[in-house]
Amino acid sequence: MTAEPDPIRAEGPSVVTDGGNEGAKLLVLDPAGEGNHGELPATWRPLAAQRQIIWCRLPVDGALSQAEDVLGDAEPGGPPIDLVAAGDSAADALRLAERHPGAASHVLLIDPVPDESSELAERVRSAGTAVDVLPHSVGEPYNRVPPPLPLGHPDVVAGITKVLEDV
Repeated sequence: MTAEPDPIRAEGPSVVTDGGNEGAKLLVLDPAGEGNHGELPATWRPLAAQRQIIWCRLPVDGALSQAEDVLGDAEPGGPPIDLVAAGDSAADALRLAERHPGAASHVLLIDPVPDESSELAERVRSAGTAVDVLPHSVGEPYNRVPPPLPLGHPDVVAGITKVLEDV
């Protein structure tokens, strides 16, 4: 069900980082490959002021293995790592969390593909990692973007911010 990668989105760095180097982290799996110029979407600047953001641009080779390294290198009791993914990358995020139990505090999913991710989500939850589905494309007149919403969409950022504030 994965679409052919857009060669333009596959240009640029595999990972874009911003924010503090210590403390809490947001590990983002972006299937659309935003940030191909080496910067996060502007809507993410307030989140980057609060925590380090590691934006893995999945259309670029090596991005998913770098995400694997971040979770694999997490220290028990260390700063929290929250994992964000959209669309068909939701299953990748859940598999990462399952392979590294306890490394991610939350897995935040935007418009996940239900058939691929629902069973995985239950296994990740049962291992102690919170899994939440965040704002998604609903087809309303004010939200005409088909699923998945781009990770740079203001509704996505607002949803992530709310979950992180409620922790």
